[in-house]
Amino acid sequence: MYNKNQPSISVKNITLVFWGTKSLIFQVILIGVAVMLPAVAHLSGAPVRILLPMHWPVILAGLVFGWRSGALVGLLSPSLSYLISGMPLPAILPAMTVELFTYGFVAGFLREKLLFNPFMSVIPALIIGRVAFALTVYLGFAASGNYMQYFKAALLPGLFAALGQIILLPIIANWWVKKDQENPKN
Repeated sequence: MYNKNQPSISVKNITLVFWGTKSLIFQVILIGVAVMLPAVAHLSGAPVRILLPMHWPVILAGLVFGWRSGALVGLLSPSLSYLISGMPLPAILPAMTVELFTYGFVAGFLREKLLFNPFMSVIPALIIGRVAFALTVYLGFAASGNYMQYFKAALLPGLFAALGQIILLPIIANWWVKKDQENPKN
């Protein structure tokens, strides 16, 4: 018999719930990873501007837990990293915060609300995040005229990481969501 209170079609969510003990724990872990990866990269001498280690967990948070998580992880990670390690430098902290917030929010919004394929969620997120970064840098450095030099140093090396993010993060996110939906109590 038809029950009007029950959905007639079972639809799995394409992101995990934002709120809940398990979800919040994983989001805190993603913030921790976003703080620790750049610190480890700096200590080891790895090319931070090429690898963009803080960006990966932020975008992943958006793909796995949706726009609220992506925005939260993107907003908190740069400031916490600065408080712990002094990086990113104060001059670039606002632009990086805007950029990471935008990455997480856009990737999560496209995935969760507009139901974009995860690969197609990352590409616009990267573009819009870089535009937000560039505008913030321009507004911050416009008076000194040093913004073009910074753009060349900051934007071009990250193309390698962007390609990796477009390929790997959707695969990781799909695996994570599928695994959690198969074993919701684990």
